[in-house]
Amino acid sequence: MRFYDPTGKRYGVPTYPWRLAPDGLATRRQLRARGLRPGGQEIAAQLMWRSRRYGRRVRTAYLYRLDLAKPVRPMTAAKWAALAKANAARRFCPQCRRDAGYTLPTSLGVCTTCAATQALAA
Repeated sequence: MRFYDPTGKRYGVPTYPWRLAPDGLATRRQLRARGLRPGGQEIAAQLMWRSRRYGRRVRTAYLYRLDLAKPVRPMTAAKWAALAKANAARRFCPQCRRDAGYTLPTSLGVCTTCAATQALAA
């Protein structure tokens, strides 16, 4: 197998092919799904695979030990307020200066009503 290097001699860190990592290791996304974070620990291993989606390039995902992972820090009131403010800014149309009630499409940059008006005017 091309990416099988459990000793880390070839790649410098233990390397496994896609879906063949040993138990007790998880990616950042898998840790987050369990309510955990790496917590400052070093990378324990990595997954490598050749991706069809990205032009057959080699992709890498780092793995962390589950037993050393720490719980995710809870959101504070200030963080909730900052998140609400950022989301509100994504709903605010810069052209008509109203809250659209939905996140504005980044491809348009304005609400769909303003985009439709611009399309008709052009």
